[in-house]
Amino acid sequence: MSGPADRELRAETEVAAPPERVWALLTDLSNLPDWSPELVRMVPLKRGGLRVGQWYLGINRRKAVVWPTRSVVAVLEPGRVLAWDTRSSGARWIWELSPAGAGTRVVHRRPVPRALTGVSRVFAPVFLGGNAVHADELEAGMAATVARLKAAAES
Repeated sequence: MSGPADRELRAETEVAAPPERVWALLTDLSNLPDWSPELVRMVPLKRGGLRVGQWYLGINRRKAVVWPTRSVVAVLEPGRVLAWDTRSSGARWIWELSPAGAGTRVVHRRPVPRALTGVSRVFAPVFLGGNAVHADELEAGMAATVARLKAAAES
């Protein structure tokens, strides 16, 4: 399913765990590399913990290619929404939680609010097989990440 590279990517699930548990797992960003097929590490670059304005260095990998990203937390609504803007790509990564019966609905989205950056438009074709191909891989990776968050919350 190849489409435009800047299309909104999406993955969602319902988790048989309360929103507080899912939120606690999600906001412990040291968990993300265990769940994400592409993320190796997310390192805070400022003191103060997870908060709006916090910078993170993301280390990503696809096969033999490794690259850094810089992200800034843009939205933090405890128990509901976590979003960060990845400055190197132009993408916004959003996690939304809402009660669903006795559990939690999790929606993970990646819109590109303005446009992919020049760096992203050049890097993906040269190193990642193309922008649309990489977007497809990212969306599949988001589904895997959401499934692993669900498994962790339900265990």
